[in-house]
Amino acid sequence: MVLIKNGRVIDPANGIDEQRDLLIEKGKIKAVEPAGEIKCKAKTIDAGGQVVAPGFIDMHVHFREPGFEYKETIESGCRSAAAGGFTTVAIMPNTNPVNDTRSVTELILAQAKACGIVRVHPIGAISQGLAGERLSEMGDLKDAGAIAFSDDGRPVMNSELMRRAFEYSRMFGLPLIQHSEILDLTEGGCMNEGAVATELGLKGMPVEAEDIMVYRDIALLKKTGGRLHVAHISSGNAVELVRQAKAQGLPVTCEVAPHHFTLTDDAVRGYDTNTKMSPPLRTQNDIERIKEGLEDDTIDIIATDHAPHDMVDKQVEYQHACFGIVGLETALPLTLRLVQENRLTLPRAIEKITSMPARIFNLDVGSLSVGKLADVVIFNPEEEYTVDVSRLHSRSKNSPFDGWNVKGKVTHTLVGGKVIYSAAKN
Repeated sequence: MVLIKNGRVIDPANGIDEQRDLLIEKGKIKAVEPAGEIKCKAKTIDAGGQVVAPGFIDMHVHFREPGFEYKETIESGCRSAAAGGFTTVAIMPNTNPVNDTRSVTELILAQAKACGIVRVHPIGAISQGLAGERLSEMGDLKDAGAIAFSDDGRPVMNSELMRRAFEYSRMFGLPLIQHSEILDLTEGGCMNEGAVATELGLKGMPVEAEDIMVYRDIALLKKTGGRLHVAHISSGNAVELVRQAKAQGLPVTCEVAPHHFTLTDDAVRGYDTNTKMSPPLRTQNDIERIKEGLEDDTIDIIATDHAPHDMVDKQVEYQHACFGIVGLETALPLTLRLVQENRLTLPRAIEKITSMPARIFNLDVGSLSVGKLADVVIFNPEEEYTVDVSRLHSRSKNSPFDGWNVKGKVTHTLVGGKVIYSAAKN
């Protein structure tokens, strides 16, 4: 047994925010009681001055295995997740081979089980080979363990294919996750189209490329009755489109990555390729509208879009660098900035990385209910430190936040009652 005592227990799924002790037995939550009331012999973790919450859930990561293990493996990705407080992650399918068949899904699950670190859920490809020409065997992928479908890394440009994908996914009861981008408008681009791109002499990616795709998918959704989840939203206009769709009662959800509510395209001025991502960093106006979307729950969840790349992929001219940054180990402090700015309360911020993603993707995690799996994170919201990318657990170190002074440190991560990460040992 494990007893976590003296912590501020925040469990949004059950409306709990108070000092409580938490008892874990045989990998499950045994009791959650007022501080000092649980009397038993158990291994004790003193969480005094810290927050005890359900393990975080990230519905958008790239672990690169199979095919690009020099960037990340399932094991290194899982260790990075644990260090960031994440106990459940969903892996995008843009591997090599693409996760468009049962065999690749089963390989990912087998590798994750062998690591025994965090819970891993594969996301299957919408189209074969991410080519956008023929649908994958969606039913087979679901049977193998896929929890959603996406061609993330590339959008589904073919509207007829996307329509059919909605229809099939509806039959299987799983959502489609769309990378919203009209490629005709962004071809050759490497940052947000605007004044900064003009000053730097870099080809821009217009925000309309995202807006148009979100509009198209919502229009198709009305016809098919499927479920749409908009990945890594970065456009204020797209946030408004999702808000309007929700007002109509359409089954649309969306996510935002921490970098898209933290950085603007001004960060690109130094030509640091760690500021190159897709969708690109937008404007301060977009950030403000994203924060409004988080406040009114237009934006349902926060997901990292953890996208590791080796130095060889990033230490090149800006326009030739790969898109993407690592994000699992900086997600908590960046999310807590929203709390520090009074944009979200701490319980609501935690909700967006625990119970809300669990609800959207029908996962039996994300709460501290008695009888549930004991996936728990303990963190000190007031601990200040400097981000040092050389100490990240990810195999890649491509982060624009190196050297940032931040607040909010994970001290323990438990999966099934087992401590899989302890800051004291790392």
